[in-house]
Amino acid sequence: MANKRTNTPADKGNRISRRGFIGASVVGGATTVLAPAALAGSTGISDKNQPKSTPPSEQKMEREVGSSVPPKPVQSVRRAASDLMVQVLKDLEIEYVALNPGSSFEGLQESLINYGDKPNSMPEVISALHEGSAVDMAHGYGRSEGKPMCALIQGTVGLQNGSMAIYQAFHGQTPLIVLAGNDEHNFLKVHTGEDIAALVRPFTKWDAQPETLEQTLLALQEAYRQTITPPCAPVLVVLNSEIQKQEAGDLQVPIYSPPKISGISQQQADSIAQNLILANNPRISVGRLRTPEGINSAVELAELVAASVQTSATTGPMSFPQRHPLVGPGSNNSYDYHLGLEKAAAQVSITGPDLKSLIERDVAGVRFGWKEDPTLRRGPKPETLISADAEASIPLIVSAVKEQLKASIRKSIAERLQASTKENHVFRMKSLRQAIEKKRPGWNDTPVSLARMYAELWPLIKDLDWCLASPTHFSGRHHRELWDHDKPYSYLGQFPAAALGYGLGSSTGAALAARDRDRIVINIQADGDFNYMPGSIWSAAHHKLPMLIIMHNNRAWHMELMYVQYMAGVRGRGTDRAHIGTTFRDPYINFAKIAEGYGMKSEGPISDPKQMVAALKRGIDAVRNGEPYLIDVLTQPR
Repeated sequence: MANKRTNTPADKGNRISRRGFIGASVVGGATTVLAPAALAGSTGISDKNQPKSTPPSEQKMEREVGSSVPPKPVQSVRRAASDLMVQVLKDLEIEYVALNPGSSFEGLQESLINYGDKPNSMPEVISALHEGSAVDMAHGYGRSEGKPMCALIQGTVGLQNGSMAIYQAFHGQTPLIVLAGNDEHNFLKVHTGEDIAALVRPFTKWDAQPETLEQTLLALQEAYRQTITPPCAPVLVVLNSEIQKQEAGDLQVPIYSPPKISGISQQQADSIAQNLILANNPRISVGRLRTPEGINSAVELAELVAASVQTSATTGPMSFPQRHPLVGPGSNNSYDYHLGLEKAAAQVSITGPDLKSLIERDVAGVRFGWKEDPTLRRGPKPETLISADAEASIPLIVSAVKEQLKASIRKSIAERLQASTKENHVFRMKSLRQAIEKKRPGWNDTPVSLARMYAELWPLIKDLDWCLASPTHFSGRHHRELWDHDKPYSYLGQFPAAALGYGLGSSTGAALAARDRDRIVINIQADGDFNYMPGSIWSAAHHKLPMLIIMHNNRAWHMELMYVQYMAGVRGRGTDRAHIGTTFRDPYINFAKIAEGYGMKSEGPISDPKQMVAALKRGIDAVRNGEPYLIDVLTQPR
């Protein structure tokens, strides 16, 4: 794949390869966006530089929001082109396609629900009430499983509705595939544009707008390769509505070739293995890997050399199990060899490509404010930074360690393992006691203490297979010390791009992943975030997803309330009106009734902490029986 995106007229006939990662089209787009600032003080902008947006015609409006009826069929279709598109998704083992129905992909939707020996299965259609929710679902699923599902959305309007969620998934470095219908060659020109991918190109990894059925099938396969190849990120395929409805004839689905993800060289693996074996006190720091298989390899490596381990399991998915005996400072913190796996704060760090490899950092002297991979910003820079995918590299190191291990060394490693395990347990118990003492203030207060909510929920779920899918900054992150994050999906992390409206949809996507895996999903749902796209409640109820929603209902955008109070205090105005524009009052919102209206079992609001455990038990019982449940809890602000 080329290293630059292109957007030239000559390329129009070969749109499947029109762009690689980032390049000329982004530069051109940025120049257009920056033009008003560059022309500050001038009399205006020339007409040719003005963006154009025409209103829908009467025919368009009739088709989308009027009383239009389907046309009479001109001819029957023996083998629908969209059936082959679905077959590609089946071959790629895409489990789900979340969609909000639209005219620009009606051919594909019909195939999704009717094609195959087991229609509406692998992939299954998931009904979403908003395109942003559909993308958020794909985001939550991708974070919990390390592989993509699809969000199918409607042309220009749907792509704009879903753009914030795509932006969030891009900065979350999450694999997902966005499919957008397009009516470019339809005379009605409904929900269409010549290059609708330009709407989201700055925050997608790759896109294609194929112009034949054969190109479309290849584009779907390439989209999958691109999204699972590091750096993982959303990809987009624009599907022509007329191609979906064509007769496929005898065209066959092409054979899929998986990507080749490069790890370190054998020489580098041998050197790292030797250093780990000969070290008296080795240390391994593990960031976010790509899949559960990568985590298993990291565990095997740490156990082979008895290295103490630092994990990122309490900050996001796909990292080393938090309660593994090797996690902790070890017998002492004088480490003589420190290896980082997707973690830069180490002596030697294996770090794969990050978002910077997708972005032109400087355009016309103006620096973009893109968020870099946080693992590259924290701590000192490594003495040696190896640019390679850590997950692909670990098996090579494991193999090299096994070849180099000798009987005499095995004995010292076993002794180190025993000492490290003992000291890590002591450290864990001490940290837990300190955490519990810090959380006692406000334990019996009304509204409910957030620390108490987390503490009393833990004994009820600790023996279950669970996933904490929601961001937890707003609710105090009390799970970090009190819960055991030992699965790849135990905690899915924070808002990747600080955009609210993400928590409910992404948790619903995580619940999709959990539904057929005997897993439950916990969503500590912020009240402000809930109100952006509450329709995921209906999706969860309709598809019977195992999600327990516990409302963190402090009846405010509390962070904004604090800052308005601070600002008013600094200016000497008093804080008695700081609630204006920052709180949910007059009337209060009853989230239990909202959930009930969408068809989800619910209860609350609960303000007495003594009533909470019984409510949590009812909710967990319902979720384990395949019914999502919402508990509205009136909580302390933080």
